[in-house]
Amino acid sequence: MRRGLFCLLLIAGAAHADSSLPPSPLAYTQLADPAQEAEAKALMETLRCLVCQGQSIADSDADMAGEMRALVRQRIAAGERPARVRQWLIERYGDYVTYDPPFSWVTAPLWIAPLALLGIGVLIARRLFRRRQA
Repeated sequence: MRRGLFCLLLIAGAAHADSSLPPSPLAYTQLADPAQEAEAKALMETLRCLVCQGQSIADSDADMAGEMRALVRQRIAAGERPARVRQWLIERYGDYVTYDPPFSWVTAPLWIAPLALLGIGVLIARRLFRRRQA
């Protein structure tokens, strides 16, 4: 009974994930200063939408991405450096918000797996070339 109620609440929560409130003014409006907008846009390209997960907040139409764009623009307009805004978003939403997670024990497989697969591929190719030469 509890599991059924929990699943029902999860489904209902997902159905109402988008807000009926109007978007933040800076979600779809560029900053007046072109240099600040360029900094904000570059930063938004490196941040993952937490709803879409496959898109950056610059490309996503989700309400959450709009709110995150507004937060980025507000902080950049207030004079914060993009690196500090990025760090603040990571502190707030976790490492998953960035496409470039920092190296830690949790993210080590993400960094090590490509190198290990490349090494395995080189070993396999090497054995195949040796067999052909013999």
